Amino acid sequence: MSTQFSSLKTVLSISVLSLAAGLVALGPARAADVTIPVIVKDTTSPYWQIVLAGACQAGKDLGINVPQLGAQSESDINGQISILENAVAGKPAAVVISPTEFKALGAPIDEAAKSVPIVGIDSSADSKAFSSFLTTNNETGGQVAADGLAAAIKAKTGAIKGDVALINSLPGVGSLTARDKGFTEQLAAKYPDLHLVATKVADGQATTGLNITTDLLTANPNLVGIFADNLIMGEGAGQAIAENKVADKVALVNFDSDDKTLGFLKDGTTAALVVQDPYRMGYDGVKTALAVSKGEKVDANVDTGANLVTKDNMADAKIAALINPKLDCK
Repeated sequence: MSTQFSSLKTVLSISVLSLAAGLVALGPARAADVTIPVIVKDTTSPYWQIVLAGACQAGKDLGINVPQLGAQSESDINGQISILENAVAGKPAAVVISPTEFKALGAPIDEAAKSVPIVGIDSSADSKAFSSFLTTNNETGGQVAADGLAAAIKAKTGAIKGDVALINSLPGVGSLTARDKGFTEQLAAKYPDLHLVATKVADGQATTGLNITTDLLTANPNLVGIFADNLIMGEGAGQAIAENKVADKVALVNFDSDDKTLGFLKDGTTAALVVQDPYRMGYDGVKTALAVSKGEKVDANVDTGANLVTKDNMADAKIAALINPKLDCK
């Protein structure tokens, strides 16, 4: 072999190796280098802690970084917008978010989606930029609540008739608006003898739910049922039912569960809970966001389900897994 040919072979070998190295450098990042922040409405709430536990477990299973972010209150709209902007500035692979308010988060999510894929969970926003959206069908959940309340009223009074009230936790929240719509439409369609005599709007605080419920009981002596459309209102309304000792004649149904509302369910203060699957929202939200970041095809909308929980079925395996999810992800 000539010296010239040998030199040419060496140069070609080096070039091939350099090209291969370049291709590796341009390839996808290692899983451990992938970051997908999850932004919830309120990191202090038991419900959102379950969402974050699911997201954390997904991060462990997939080998990616999943920062757990969120404001300290569901009413802190500006705080969540700032958290979203800061998260996007960190150039993550994607972002998972549950918007605090439908209108206010629309433009910020549109802007964020120009830089990274956005996957929505639980509550929607005024945006068409979501790569995928995972949530309870909240209208269906409202219908489930109406059916559960009607059954509880019949169990307490012997008939499905009387005055009922609705307590909305916060105005302008897409998921709550849908629940209320499903509830009121189901009442009108199936239970003509149940009359919705009051719809109250709160500020997201349990104390307000307590005060509203106390006022409802005083102003409506023929009240036989109350639907509280989220966990915090369920806590406040349950406390009012207990303090006024009216659980034997006023049925309460609320969305979501924690130790307090489960305690109310066990002792008969609350008639039923409509329980979502927040753990799945967190887990599948991260899993979906990772798939989107890789350019994989995902479903535009995923219904994560709603279940009626009563004292009679709370020990069933499926229900027990929903109301006692594992929270030990570290």
